[in-house]
Amino acid sequence: MPVPVPRQRAIPAAESGQARAASAVGGPLKEEAHRNEAAASNSTASATTLTLLLIEDDPAGWPIVPELLDSSGKPIRVRTARNLTEAERLLTDDVHCILLDLALTAPGRAGGGDDELAVLKHVLELAPRHAVLALTASGDAERGAEAVRVGAQDYLFRDELDGRLLSRAIRYAVERKRSDSAERRLAEGRVRAQENRRLERGLLPTPLLEGSSLRFAARYRPGRSRALLGGDFYDTVRTPDGTVHAMIGDVCGHGPDEAALGVELRIAWRALTLAGLCGDELLGTLQEVLEHERSDEEIFATLCTVDISPDGRSAGLCLAGHPSPLISRPGRPAELLPYDNNGPALGLLRGARWPRLQVRLGPEWSLMLYTDGLIEGRVGTGGERLGQDGMVRMVRRQLAEGLRGEELLRAAVHEVRDLNGGELTDDVAVVLLDRVP
Repeated sequence: MPVPVPRQRAIPAAESGQARAASAVGGPLKEEAHRNEAAASNSTASATTLTLLLIEDDPAGWPIVPELLDSSGKPIRVRTARNLTEAERLLTDDVHCILLDLALTAPGRAGGGDDELAVLKHVLELAPRHAVLALTASGDAERGAEAVRVGAQDYLFRDELDGRLLSRAIRYAVERKRSDSAERRLAEGRVRAQENRRLERGLLPTPLLEGSSLRFAARYRPGRSRALLGGDFYDTVRTPDGTVHAMIGDVCGHGPDEAALGVELRIAWRALTLAGLCGDELLGTLQEVLEHERSDEEIFATLCTVDISPDGRSAGLCLAGHPSPLISRPGRPAELLPYDNNGPALGLLRGARWPRLQVRLGPEWSLMLYTDGLIEGRVGTGGERLGQDGMVRMVRRQLAEGLRGEELLRAAVHEVRDLNGGELTDDVAVVLLDRVP
């Protein structure tokens, strides 16, 4: 039968948690309704056909349902459910919007109850990702507004609907739900990112050098995008006898698992060093830690450790498949420390040994420990890599320019990146220890 056309009115909508009265009329509200309709039409024009799930105990009494059209003029698909049990069966991923009669009895309320919105709350729990339109009796704007505060996208009066009004309300509710969901995901992503940054920042080492005259500087750049922590790791501590111990290492790979393993090895190194271990005994124990903690038997780690004597004039050096440190002294060109007795990387050979080499430092020096990310970047557009020789030449020039400490490390990392033609794909860690009488 023909449907009587109700008086024209603005669609009731909730803004900032406050629902507009459904019976409000006037220029500003009509203009806003037109803007909402235009926005919904533009954003859904290219979308798939909308699907509506009508939850109403007498869906046969809804003559306007067949007249529902989307913004492109295509019919809106309609599914009907007489109760929430049927609705749960029909609620699939291709449903875009739910039209719920608030007069429907919620499960468990056959004998009465105080919560008039129990059915709506049940639907919202059942369909948290779907847009929901609440349907209530004419004049019950307070109940409709409460439905919006609970979580519905909008409310409508049952006896004032026509096909055009309901079609427009469906499109508006779907777009608003999409917008709210996107905003919520963005906010959740920001919170997770902040938590991750705080966690990663807390895992970076704080050098324990109280009482030492040595100056410390470090530079760290993870290869992973938007990360603060990579598979490279370093640490520096001073033991009660006055010896300063420094370490730098690199877990193969660049993912979060490698970063976590690097943190475990760094913490283990600090604990073992403070317990009095060094040299071969220390590295052998670290290898056991790696073998127990790694997720794959193919994973290994390179490591360089130095223990600087209390007077600062000599040091013990152990290399486990790691590049040798670079030392610079007044009146002499910067050079690599000896690396002939380099042992294997941790995790490669059972029963391996790592000789400890005693090296002379002198009264004044600067010692730079680094990971291979600093030397494996490419030079120009060809396949040639910077390498240790190229790094030594670069640092010699920077030292001749008067760069020291943090400035030297910053300049070295920036120049390596520029030579590579962009961001480095590998993690980079550099530690600098200076002794100035």
